[in-house]
Amino acid sequence: MKPIYFLSDAHLGSLAIQSRRMQERRLVNFLDRIKHKAGAVYLLGDMFDFWHEYKTVVPRGFTRFLGKLSELTDMGVEVHYFTGNHDLWMNGYLEEECGVILHRETSTTCEIYGKLFYLAHGDGLDADDKKFKFLRSVFHNKVCQRLFAAIHPRWGVSFGLEWARRSRLKREDGKEPPFQGENQEPLIVFAKNYLKDHPDINYFIFGHRHIEYDLFLTRKARVLLLGEWMDLCSYAVFDGEHMFMENFVEGETEP
Repeated sequence: MKPIYFLSDAHLGSLAIQSRRMQERRLVNFLDRIKHKAGAVYLLGDMFDFWHEYKTVVPRGFTRFLGKLSELTDMGVEVHYFTGNHDLWMNGYLEEECGVILHRETSTTCEIYGKLFYLAHGDGLDADDKKFKFLRSVFHNKVCQRLFAAIHPRWGVSFGLEWARRSRLKREDGKEPPFQGENQEPLIVFAKNYLKDHPDINYFIFGHRHIEYDLFLTRKARVLLLGEWMDLCSYAVFDGEHMFMENFVEGETEP
């Protein structure tokens, strides 16, 4: 069995990251290291800090990352891309040019090597975050998307990147809030509640939260928060029998 890899939240292009080229290089090097042994790669959202496809224009940059995705799919490696809350405005470019399998739905349940996986970026699953859910509904609204697409890319992309930068810098040290405890973390609470009605799920895997966390919910069910690829360079790998959480360090880690 070829291992299956899961990662999320690289936020490529973020104006809040000083060494953006180095960050992209680390991610590309990781993908290059696993390309001959990966059965599939699941990118669970927010790989870009802002991504909006116009009819004939896509954001500048990310050439090395997009090229590596294309190389993987050309080799026959399935690359699944889940849209997040920063990169939901996709309209076919990654599918047509890079060969990825795009998932626009909030979540997907699928079987991998006989185990049942619940996969999602994680945004929109916190029922108590009314403000975020309202903003998410605006971002997903087709009329609002068409209105934004009418803005020239020169201003539209710059606006999106600046919005994301300001949003991140509002947080203390630009970081996500610390772990709230398993009974307070929305994605873990969601997984526990969902499992009550869907006891066959073996793995819940989420991005979004920027926390690296692995928890057994029952003897047969686990929830994993994937962390991020800005500082942690964290990922999960499933070999058909075991699930591992790892961190990629160039020159030290063999993924």
